[in-house]
Amino acid sequence: MSVVTNTTTIGAIEAPSRRNTELGLLAFAVVIPVFAYLNVGLALDGKVPAGMLGYGFGVALLAGIAHLAVRKFAPYADPLLLPLATLLNGLGLVLIWRLDQSPRLIRRAEALFGSYSPDAPKQLMYSAIAVALFVAVLMVLKDHRILQRYTYISMAAALVLLILPMFFPAVNGAKIWISIGGFTIQPGEFAKIIIAIFFSGYLMVKRDALALASRRFMGMYLPRGRDLGPILAIWAMSILILVFETDLGTSLLFFGLFVIMLYVATERTSWIVFGLLMSVAGAVGVASFEPHVQSRVNAWLDPFDCYQTDVTGACQQIGDALLSFGSGGTLGTGLGQGNSDLIGFAANADFILTTVGEEFGLAGTMAFLLIYGLIVERGVRTALAARDPFGKLLAIGLSGAFAIQVFVVAGGVMGLIPLTGMTMPFVAYGGSSVLANWALIGILIRISDTARRPAPAPAPSPDAEMTQVVRP
Repeated sequence: MSVVTNTTTIGAIEAPSRRNTELGLLAFAVVIPVFAYLNVGLALDGKVPAGMLGYGFGVALLAGIAHLAVRKFAPYADPLLLPLATLLNGLGLVLIWRLDQSPRLIRRAEALFGSYSPDAPKQLMYSAIAVALFVAVLMVLKDHRILQRYTYISMAAALVLLILPMFFPAVNGAKIWISIGGFTIQPGEFAKIIIAIFFSGYLMVKRDALALASRRFMGMYLPRGRDLGPILAIWAMSILILVFETDLGTSLLFFGLFVIMLYVATERTSWIVFGLLMSVAGAVGVASFEPHVQSRVNAWLDPFDCYQTDVTGACQQIGDALLSFGSGGTLGTGLGQGNSDLIGFAANADFILTTVGEEFGLAGTMAFLLIYGLIVERGVRTALAARDPFGKLLAIGLSGAFAIQVFVVAGGVMGLIPLTGMTMPFVAYGGSSVLANWALIGILIRISDTARRPAPAPAPSPDAEMTQVVRP
């Protein structure tokens, strides 16, 4: 009889990083916008556009830098978030460049400002800065749980960002911009991320108290009076934003985000009911005396009735947007062959979805919304996979903020809700929007990497040695 001694090594099973999958999807996310760019050039001039190679190289370079950053600093992150964001950003650049070629918009800009400056090159520059911010988030934010330390600091920072526009002139009837050194910034885009951080830290500590059931009424557990304090405070702040800044979009985003996170933290349906009732009551109350909000509501109720009499232009914009969607039909007129530029100065910003609806049709619009839905779905999946409550709440908060913004913009342009004045993430023209949304994707990727990263291997012990007896 002989004795054979074997030593086994106990370690963690290596999980696939899925970075090669991400790289393959990024290739499609670059090729599709380049093909769309070519399509626009052929439709407008009948020849290959001169800037196609430069555009394709620029988008590919940005995508490559972002991919290398994820491969280096977040190797286990979700493989879909980066390609989806790149695809939307690339297609947005194409749509903005397409509207830059419109003779109507060129003549209108020259009449108003004396000269015309295309927006697509500026948006490409903003996208490059946004990707740099995305890389910085991954490099600096090694662990998303660090953000929990700044719960109340983030609340103060968010309040400052929301209050600042009150001290600057209104733009198109709403005080949502601040001007610094010739640059205009929309603080609400960054405030949504900071507010999500505050809500995550606050609700993680207070969720047990908020989840306590009290009285049961009509099948629902009604919250106690003292527990209504947080939602009443947030409701009052959203109303103040709406009154003093006439910013319907930010107030809806701000309040809706809190209600979603409160429901996820407490699992109480009564918070949703109270939130909806309070949002409707606040909106109706403000609309009864605020002229700017009244014009938006009138344009939503019947845009063609006030088409000729509305001096704010809200009815005409909504009416033209609905006509653009209608003329697009099921498959659209084709890239570069629509007339959505008739909407005017906001054609490449607030109303850029009308260009999608007219030139891509219903099918293309649904494809765009599906891409947005996939980003939200991957964010929710990240929340489910997160191992800590703060990460779960932060991921669901960021995903919820993204979903609300898409809904209020698409709903406003399509006439489902009053127009809010917010911008479509990644697609619409605007530096603040693209910067904030790339930072949002960066935080989601960091949470995803932490959630998917395999647990470290335990240290080997002498008990791991096993003796096996082999019989002759």
